Amino acid sequence: MFHRPDIGPAEEDAVLEVLRSGWLTTSARTKALEKRFAAYRGCARAVGTNSCTAALHLSLLSLGVGPGDEVITSPITFASTANVIVHCGATPVFCDVTEDTLNIDPDALSDAITLRTKAIIAVHFAGHPCDMDEIDAIAARHGVPVIEDAAHAVEAEYRGRPTGSLGRAAAFSFYATKNITSGEGGMLTTNDESLADQADILALHGISRDAWKRYGDEGYKHWDIVAPGYKYNMFDIQAAIVDAQMDRIDQFWERRRQVTEYYDAAFSEMPGVAPLCRRDYVKASHHLYVLRVPRRDEFMSAIQAQGIGVGVHFRPVHLHQYYRQAFGFRPGMFPVAEAAGESVVSLPLYPSLGDDDVDRVVAAVREILGG
Repeated sequence: MFHRPDIGPAEEDAVLEVLRSGWLTTSARTKALEKRFAAYRGCARAVGTNSCTAALHLSLLSLGVGPGDEVITSPITFASTANVIVHCGATPVFCDVTEDTLNIDPDALSDAITLRTKAIIAVHFAGHPCDMDEIDAIAARHGVPVIEDAAHAVEAEYRGRPTGSLGRAAAFSFYATKNITSGEGGMLTTNDESLADQADILALHGISRDAWKRYGDEGYKHWDIVAPGYKYNMFDIQAAIVDAQMDRIDQFWERRRQVTEYYDAAFSEMPGVAPLCRRDYVKASHHLYVLRVPRRDEFMSAIQAQGIGVGVHFRPVHLHQYYRQAFGFRPGMFPVAEAAGESVVSLPLYPSLGDDDVDRVVAAVREILGG
């Protein structure tokens, strides 16, 4: 199995508490999680959403991104990072990545900025933060805001500063395979109060007041539609599960760190494989353990035949059919990303992965690659 979420009695009890409360949608439980998560990431505000994709989309909309604009991001990411740019009517612009981390290459970023650039989405790939000082400096010279795609990076830090506080806004994921999960769900963080207010409104149909506040102690308040918003709000069942998961977030991280170090030791001298690096000034979240291997697709078939789940993170977005046809992207434009897309494989990495399981994964890799 590639991933198994760690769900226990605390999560079950939290869900039952919400079910028995009589209020299942967005209410006090979601608002309490927003405050807790904002404090955890060192931000002024957090807005709960039903996905990381929604948080990214709201971030762009709240910054006024629209038709005629360009947004720069990495081709080594899930397609949703680019899809939300298209949803805004803007044009996705990719720039190549560094070979050692597969994060945005600041030198390539400088070359990609134009007068039409309205935002930059920096993807913290596999849970390793981007070089945010360089990215922020480049962006500041051009007056362009930076959004962190922190889907992989809920516990990560860059030079002692938590992800989620390193740009104008950030988006986190609580999808089923993420480091903490509610099955689906996300969170937008920011220190920009006006951006948070705008995202809050857009996340719930553009309603001027949250639905749960309409029936509060202060008496009924009529609401108004102030923008054509979306149905992006987190609801209390999601919030209850994430809140319970946060109680164990350090425990989860520590186990993934142990497994990562075990893999590092096992593969350090193995010819033909190359793990990604981790720079000494970051705290990585260890969301994925990514190896470059020869004949990647053959390797995947062989290891899956042994009952071991693996994944590909990622095939470069610009080479997918839609992006090639709609925007004219073609092979050869981003060679580092394209080389990675042909060779990367992600090994199992989750908190309940036992030592025997890790040994089995290592033995399979060695057998298949002849190490």
